[in-house]
Amino acid sequence: MIVRIDIDNTDGELFEYRVTDQAEELYGDTALDSFVECLVAAIEGMAPHMVAAEIAYRGVVSGTYPLTVIGMSIDQVAEHAMNTTAAIEEAMGGR
Repeated sequence: MIVRIDIDNTDGELFEYRVTDQAEELYGDTALDSFVECLVAAIEGMAPHMVAAEIAYRGVVSGTYPLTVIGMSIDQVAEHAMNTTAAIEEAMGGR
């Protein structure tokens, strides 16, 4: 199963995430300190049949990754997602 991890930081400081399967929320958490902390928490909560995740930051999808790739390259996955969102928001005239 491929799930989606939606990460946001609406207040500009603390992060929140939710894991969904076809728009059905499976679980999530709020008030986390970083994007990476959200990824770690999201992956730790996944059932064994979940093998990959689509990563979205502030509504912008940056990619779909096997969980093993996220685990081995978590900082790079987080940086890519944040950079992708920043580039899209800049192209759209800011957010």
